[in-house]
Amino acid sequence: MTSSTNNDGRAFAATDRRLFLKRGLQLGGAVLLGGPLLAACGDSDSSSSGSSSASGSKSFGELTLRLSWIKNVEFAGSYIADSKGYYKAEGFSKATLIGGGPSATPMETDVVTKKALVAISAPDITGAAVAKGAPLKIIGAQYQKNPFCIMSMAKSPITKPEDMYGKKIGVQAGNESIWAAYMKATGLDASKITKVPVQFDPLPLTQGTVDGWFSFVTNEPNTLRLKGFKVSTMLLADTGYPLVSETYCVRQDTIDKQRDLLKAFLRAEIKGWKASIADPALGARLAAETYGKGLGLTTAEQTLESKDQNDLLVSADTKKNGLFTITQTLIEENLKTLKYGGLEMTAAKLFDLSILDEVYKEDPSLI
Repeated sequence: MTSSTNNDGRAFAATDRRLFLKRGLQLGGAVLLGGPLLAACGDSDSSSSGSSSASGSKSFGELTLRLSWIKNVEFAGSYIADSKGYYKAEGFSKATLIGGGPSATPMETDVVTKKALVAISAPDITGAAVAKGAPLKIIGAQYQKNPFCIMSMAKSPITKPEDMYGKKIGVQAGNESIWAAYMKATGLDASKITKVPVQFDPLPLTQGTVDGWFSFVTNEPNTLRLKGFKVSTMLLADTGYPLVSETYCVRQDTIDKQRDLLKAFLRAEIKGWKASIADPALGARLAAETYGKGLGLTTAEQTLESKDQNDLLVSADTKKNGLFTITQTLIEENLKTLKYGGLEMTAAKLFDLSILDEVYKEDPSLI
């Protein structure tokens, strides 16, 4: 994998994520179906909230949660749920948060092989695995909007898709399929846009080599802002590419046989994420100083990222229905978007929001 060499210690964290995710999409199905389903025990790095069960509640044993990337602030709600004892209070004796990265197995593989109970993933990746026969479902979505964006300099902002006509847009090899799907979804004439192959370090944008840059709204823009550059961002989710992201992926048999366990997990996650939304710096500190210690993360940058991801987590619908919920309209929009990328899927085959619905019906105060 390629990597930029930006000096803020975050090259590894910010640069290869999209390429990694797309490789997970390409390889996931083959790995999932290519060998025996081993009930492996996690031997990766972990963080524990204790070994005793919660008093007066069911004991579910150890929780294994597979993160979609390295331990940065993207998983702030889980760090808070762990460090504040929310998992323990729900009956888990220990929480093992399994980090991802370029050398990690696909998230869905860890769930299918039972290395992890739950994985944080995305509809395109889980959908590709399901299409190949993996017995998986999405039970909720942290991000109501995916973080893909086109970044531009504030002095020459790209604010709508047509603004890219006649301009040079830097697109990484790992994002080619998303770029192509976005062209189809928006009906843009790709011949009117000069697509420039780039790596992940956004420095060429600041030098005027390109006019726009494909990135995560939570990552590269903040890297440049901390270096003094003023940038503008256009979310793909707001302009024709509505996919949820950071989705909770579980096995179908876990839904069938361990609903109480999944509800306990979701309650703890809801509490953790509500705390992160209320105090973006809290999860940022946990990421930089504890869970992601040694990764070169800084609390300042992670706090900016935490604030930005709040805009992806919270919507008018989640304010009404609760965090992680996905409306039927949004599900249909996701399925349409997946189809632009060549993946045809029904809602019933990919999503099961019934457990989350039960959580909020049983405790409306969580909304």
